[in-house]
Amino acid sequence: MYARRRHLYFAMMGTCVTLFVLAWAVVRLWSIPAAVGMCVVAMIIPPVAAMVANRRGPDDRWWDDPSGDPQSDEWWDELDGKKRPRS
Repeated sequence: MYARRRHLYFAMMGTCVTLFVLAWAVVRLWSIPAAVGMCVVAMIIPPVAAMVANRRGPDDRWWDDPSGDPQSDEWWDELDGKKRPRS
């Protein structure tokens, strides 16, 4: 899953750079408003790419990874219902 998100991120950022370069190297010769429009679209891509790259799937374990502190991990497991409460 991580590799797929990373590839998608780089594809989106490559598209962003390509839009900027084409807008001001080629398209501006024919139409400045079209070049500005391409830049506006390219401006939207980086935040979306960051959201795609940082999205977590249901199988990704990042919120409940052990912290390394046994007492804290036991406490969180009890809160999450993974273990029975201590008596």
